[in-house]
Amino acid sequence: GLLSVIQKLKGSPEQELRIVLLGLDNAGKTTLLKRLASEEISTITPTQGFNIKSVHSHGFKLNVWDIGGQRSIRPYWRKYLGSTDLLIYVIDSADQKRFEETGQELAELTEDESLVGVPLLVFANKQDLVTAAPAAEIAEGLSLHTYRDREWQIQACSALSGEGVQDGMNWISSQIMNRKK
Repeated sequence: GLLSVIQKLKGSPEQELRIVLLGLDNAGKTTLLKRLASEEISTITPTQGFNIKSVHSHGFKLNVWDIGGQRSIRPYWRKYLGSTDLLIYVIDSADQKRFEETGQELAELTEDESLVGVPLLVFANKQDLVTAAPAAEIAEGLSLHTYRDREWQIQACSALSGEGVQDGMNWISSQIMNRKK
C-alpha cells in the first residue's frame, strides 16, 4: 500500500507532505484512507469533521487530511487547503445522479488560490460496482482536459478491494519525485 510507495521515494530527512482528501459524502474517502494506512475497513461511519493519518517511512511523513463531504461541511474545505502538496479528489463512479454536483465542487476547489499548481489525483472509486461509469467518461464529464495549470490524473479504483489504489499512489510518488528535481 502506501508504505511501499513511500519506500520508493527515499527523500531528505523527514520531508513532510500534506495531502488533502476531498469528495462528496459517501464517495469512499475514509475507506480509501484506511486502505492507504493498511487499516481494517469493515466498519466505516460517515466522517463528521475530518480524519488525519500520518505515515512515517524512509524520511517521508505523509499527512493525509480526510475531510467530510456532507453539504454542510463543504464550505469549511477551504480552511484546510493552505500548504497542500497534493489534492486527492474521490468520486463515487456509480452515483451518476451526483456527477454534476461533484464536478461543480471540484471546479470550485481547483480555482482556490491555495491550490494553484497543486497536482490533482481523481480516484474514480467504486469501480467494483456494475453501475460504475468508466474513469475516461468521468474525466470527460469533469472536463479534466481543461486543467492546464496543474498535473492531474484520473485513476479507476475500488477502495473496498484495493484495486487501482496502488496505481494512484505510484502517480503521487512520481509527482513528488518530479518536484524534487
